[in-house]
Amino acid sequence: MLTTHIALVSEDDAVPARELMRVAAALDKQVTRDFGPLWGGLATAEPVFSLEDVPVGYWSIVLRDRINASGADGFHKDRFGQPFARVSLTDSWSLTASHECLEMLADPFGDRMVPGPSLKKGQGRVSYLVEVCDPPESAEFAYTVNDVLVSDFITPAYYDPVKSSGVRYSFTGAVEHPRQVLEGGYISWRNQTNEHIEQLVVSNGKNEFRDLGVWHPSTRSMREFVDGKTEHPELEKGLGHENERLRSAIEAEKGNKRARERAAELLREDIEALQLTS
Repeated sequence: MLTTHIALVSEDDAVPARELMRVAAALDKQVTRDFGPLWGGLATAEPVFSLEDVPVGYWSIVLRDRINASGADGFHKDRFGQPFARVSLTDSWSLTASHECLEMLADPFGDRMVPGPSLKKGQGRVSYLVEVCDPPESAEFAYTVNDVLVSDFITPAYYDPVKSSGVRYSFTGAVEHPRQVLEGGYISWRNQTNEHIEQLVVSNGKNEFRDLGVWHPSTRSMREFVDGKTEHPELEKGLGHENERLRSAIEAEKGNKRARERAAELLREDIEALQLTS
């Protein structure tokens, strides 16, 4: 089985090297420990310090300062049809990077669909776009890896026709049954009867069905089409420091940093002791 390699790229020294390496290590653990066993496939996530240093064949997640350009952030395909993502630097950029990384692995080209009964009554069967982080997109359902905030994600069972006991529908367990959309999340599908892309968004406890219009595959992927018509406030603008989950992760990292520094100090002493006795 081929391994997919993701490069987490800090363009123009946008992120300090230590922070980039810390988040990349967390993403690598998430894709190998959490995501891979559920979705299949082998993948790695590695820090890279410029686009010129990205190894050939890697898919890039590029970190840049925020710009006010609609559609700039998120998933794209390059001129050769290969996936890449752009992530704005916010206080919670690791959450966005995790989101883009997992969705890139599950659907590299933005057009993977799974058939199933529509969430809209009377519509029959439709084709759901596989966006593994969108149904539980809110930071409320995020979790931490190495004290780094990362995204929850659905499992393949999410598209099952009926609920089964003992089955996990998202990694954290927040999603409790097939095709459930949590607060702040959404799910999109193709309606084959009229070729429109439709969507269910849950906001303030209410379900809202949206018609995004006709998607023309010759211009861009379905995922790019959907992302261009959907707001992602937590991902694009980031979380404020008052957010409980982000604040908790920051505080945990402070303690983790002290532990790492002490471990490094002790290891240096052991290395010095070896030199003195050699």
